[in-house]
Amino acid sequence: MRPRLPQAARRTTVLRREAVGAALPVALASLLATAGPATAGPIGASGLGDPYFPLAGNGGYATRHYDLTIGYDPRTRHLDGTTVVTARATQRLTRFDLDLRGLKVTGVAVDRAKAAFRRQGQELIVTPRRALAKGQAFSVRVAYSGTPAPIVDSDGSPDGWVPTDDGAFVAGQPQGSMTWFPCDNHPLDKASYDFTVTVPKGLTAVANGVLRDQRTSGGRTTFRWRQSEPMASYLATASIGKFQVRRYTTADGLWVYDAVDPREAKAAAPVLNKLPSVLAWESKVFGPYPFRAAGSIVDRAPKVDYALETQTRPVYDSAPDLSTLVHESAHQWFGDSVALTTWKDIWLNEGFATYAEWLYDEQHGGKSAQATFDALYKSPKDDDVWDFPPGDPTDGESLFDDPVYDRGAMTLHELRKAVGDAVFFRILRTWTAQHRQGHGATAQFIDLSERLSGKNLKSLFHVWLYAAGKPKKA
Repeated sequence: MRPRLPQAARRTTVLRREAVGAALPVALASLLATAGPATAGPIGASGLGDPYFPLAGNGGYATRHYDLTIGYDPRTRHLDGTTVVTARATQRLTRFDLDLRGLKVTGVAVDRAKAAFRRQGQELIVTPRRALAKGQAFSVRVAYSGTPAPIVDSDGSPDGWVPTDDGAFVAGQPQGSMTWFPCDNHPLDKASYDFTVTVPKGLTAVANGVLRDQRTSGGRTTFRWRQSEPMASYLATASIGKFQVRRYTTADGLWVYDAVDPREAKAAAPVLNKLPSVLAWESKVFGPYPFRAAGSIVDRAPKVDYALETQTRPVYDSAPDLSTLVHESAHQWFGDSVALTTWKDIWLNEGFATYAEWLYDEQHGGKSAQATFDALYKSPKDDDVWDFPPGDPTDGESLFDDPVYDRGAMTLHELRKAVGDAVFFRILRTWTAQHRQGHGATAQFIDLSERLSGKNLKSLFHVWLYAAGKPKKA
């Protein structure tokens, strides 16, 4: 994650950032079964073998649905939780892992039968009473409690469950989701979600998707949310605070829910009012909006210093500017609907969302994308933007540095110049359509670009994505 920049240039995932029971594609299920460190016998791997986060995710099963039930009191910062994970075994399993950091586990059951468990670092290791057969659907119920604490990344930024003065700012990229619920914590494994969050009366709990119910009793309010489209775990939120809430439906029938800290409301209103028009514009450029709900969570979280594209409802640490809103909204296509298969491909999220900012400026009376490109290209050879190639950030500490965003966007502009506008925008719309609610990899994007353009683009992508140093202009 990179430091927050001045408003005009600040990073915006920043800027880190279907149905229940639907089966994963065979190829993906196979990858989930085989990825990660080698293990002997019918034991699920402790990680998916991601080059930057080897222990992220778990082998041996594919999740289908999470049912999260949480109670939280900001005064004591105590959380009580029960998570039920519905999954399918992709191999025979006598043991498997979930990712969970901190918190005390008080009980685990597999298919309602009490299961043995132990902790090892971020791994919750579960041994069911009976082995699970390959292809078997099963559920895991985990009861837990404690005081959740965020993960502090290498740049000093917190992610996961971040306490605020009136609740919690919940943003999980890249590894923070395991600070508040047990999960298969890698974007390769997506699932649908139900959230039941209970908080003291007067507070609001905001999660992903559609609000199904809200009831107050005995001084506490329970909010029930449903995210029916598949979602990577890092995109889940259950942010809590004293929010001003606005609900409405757009002309296109999209359900919108905004939750804003009153201290940020005046500054946020002019930007949030543009959300329907921003989503309508992005739908024309990138293809149909991929979800049934939208909105924003604007908190006051001064220790966070970033925003995140939590699915359907980005979360902002303060009132966003318009560029930030455009960026996080673009992630609903690039990063949320079309998810990563490995964190190394983060430019597919951040480069695309950054280029969306350039395009929005270009088409709304601002600088042209070429002018933005030229200004960046004038940066000297020792500037941060040339520190490393965006297609290979080298490690998890560089995922949110300048090259991923700016040089990633420059790569797309070079592609646009090489193939022409008609083909370029066709590539973007085809990409989001072919991988909708699924996953995409850089090699697939390059293949698509060559197929639709009829051109050999390997040299272009090599120079801009993978070659060290400042590229020479073609």
